[in-house]
Amino acid sequence: MSTPASKELRPDGKLRLPPGQHLTTGWPVLHYGSIPRIDLETWRFHVWGLVEEEKSFTWEEFNALGQVTDTSDIHCVTTWSKFDNTWEGVPFRALYDAIRLKPEAKYAMIHCYGGYTTNLPLEDLLREGVLFAHSHNGQPLTKEHGWPMRLVVPHLYFWKSAKWVGGIQFLDRDRPGFWETYGYHIYGDPWKEQRYA
Repeated sequence: MSTPASKELRPDGKLRLPPGQHLTTGWPVLHYGSIPRIDLETWRFHVWGLVEEEKSFTWEEFNALGQVTDTSDIHCVTTWSKFDNTWEGVPFRALYDAIRLKPEAKYAMIHCYGGYTTNLPLEDLLREGVLFAHSHNGQPLTKEHGWPMRLVVPHLYFWKSAKWVGGIQFLDRDRPGFWETYGYHIYGDPWKEQRYA
């Protein structure tokens, strides 16, 4: 007899479906504001803050850092979860290896086209499965879901997986991003139900 999806366990022993979540087969579209207009010819990924040298990557340069395919679950703060998402893109580790951070860099602020930001500890970005995705389930991301590229941080609530990513600023301390300044939790662990501050 198979285990219901809502009762499956992860390798670490936690329930695969975090508390307070329900499974969906769809992929709801949620974002603040309008979808930014992005041209890949002028798209740039900027790296600044506590780095030895600021960098700016074109679309081709950024994707040349390396490509991976990874499958993970996503969990939205609005209580839906979607299992078995296959992402393709640049692993955060590949970007990390291409830049030189100052020793005091412990946090990051993700900056997006359209003005959105979200904060993350560096150690979370370095975890397995964190990537800058351009494709989902074998297809390029749609504009509504972050085309041309979104961050994927599968172990945190999905607002941390920012859409339309255009840069990263490294910091010595944690600072709230967009939703965090409006009452969302500073970290966002779904298994601790860290939805709101």
